Amino acid sequence: MLFRSLSWRRIVGSGTPGNNHESGRQKRGKRTHGGSSNPAANELKHAANLFIFRAVDTRLLRVFCSVAKHGSLALAARELHLTPSALSHSLKALETHLGCRLFDRAGNKMLLNQAGEQLLALVRDPLAALAAAEDTMKGLATWGQARLRIGAAASACQHILPAVLRELKRQHPRALIQVESGDMPDMLPLLEQNRIDLALGILPERDPRFDTRPVFRDELLLAFAPSHPWADGRAISAEELRKQPLILYQRNSYTARLVDEFFRKLNLVPSTVMEVASTEAIKELVKLNLGVSVLAPWVADKELTRGSLRMRPPGLRPLRRQWGLTTLAGRRLNLVEELFCRLCQAHSTAMRLDRKDVPAAKA
Repeated sequence: MLFRSLSWRRIVGSGTPGNNHESGRQKRGKRTHGGSSNPAANELKHAANLFIFRAVDTRLLRVFCSVAKHGSLALAARELHLTPSALSHSLKALETHLGCRLFDRAGNKMLLNQAGEQLLALVRDPLAALAAAEDTMKGLATWGQARLRIGAAASACQHILPAVLRELKRQHPRALIQVESGDMPDMLPLLEQNRIDLALGILPERDPRFDTRPVFRDELLLAFAPSHPWADGRAISAEELRKQPLILYQRNSYTARLVDEFFRKLNLVPSTVMEVASTEAIKELVKLNLGVSVLAPWVADKELTRGSLRMRPPGLRPLRRQWGLTTLAGRRLNLVEELFCRLCQAHSTAMRLDRKDVPAAKA
C-alpha cells in the first residue's frame, strides 16, 4: 500500500493544540460551571485529541468507511475481501485507538453515532484522494498492465465491445480485461461491491451513488416479419397495436420499463406479452411471425439488410434510450478506463448507433 497512515493536527472544532495548555484552574472552573455533560461530545473531543498526536493506519479507516457505507459488517467484509471476524477486529482496534465507539449496533445493522458521523466527514475525502494517488502511481509503475473490469448489456457485448476491445488491446496489449454480461439493474450492485469498474448500458435514473457518462442515444422501433400486415406501410391504429402479441426483453430491464411507460401513456394494455431474456431469440421469434417486438435498428442490422425483418416507428411518441458508462460516484478513471470510454464513443459514432433510419433490404 502506497500510503500506510494519516495524521492531522486538528480534527474537530476550531481549537489548536495550543488550547491544551489551558491552566488546570480554567479547566476545573469549566467543569465546575456546567461543563459538557454530552457523552457524544466528550467522545468527539477525546477522539480529536488522540488524532492530534497519533497516526491511524488507513486500512482501519477504510474498514470504518466501508461499514459506514453498507451499515453491515458482512457486506463490508465482502467488499474488502476480509472475513467478518477480521473486519470486526479491525473496527474494534480503531475504536480502541480512538477511545470511543463509532457505531450503535441494532441487530445486524451498524448505525453511525455522532462520533462516527464526524469521523466519516473528516476522513472520507482524504481517503478518496489517497486511493486516487495509489491508482495513479500503480498505473505509472505498471504502464499497460492495468486491469479493466467491464459490465455490459448483452447487446453491447455482441455489437460494441468486440471492436472496442480489439483496439484497446492493440494499444495496451498487456491490459487485463474481464467482462460481465448483464442489464444495468444487475450491474449497479456489482459496481457497489467493487466487482466491476464500470458498466456500459442504458443509463439509470439519477442516483447520488453513481456517476454517468453519456455515449449515444438510440430509438426503438416496432419490429415484425416481412409477411406481417404492417409491412404494407399503412397506418397502425392503437387497437391493432394492443391486439398484437408482444415479444419483449425481460421485465426487469430498463427497455421493458420504457415500453411499459409507452403503452401506459397511450392507455393501452397489450393483449399478450411474451418475455424473452435474449435479443437474438426475440428476433428469431419475430421472424417466424409469432409476434412483434420493439428493437433498436443497430441490433438487427443483418436481418434488416437481408429483409428477414421489417421495422417502423411505433407512432407519434418516439421511444428513445440513453446509453452510457456508469461508475461509482467520485471515482477517478485510470488511463485504460479513459481510453475505453473514448473508444466506446468513437465506435458508436462510426456505427451510427443513434440513427433512426432503417437499412434498405437487398433485392
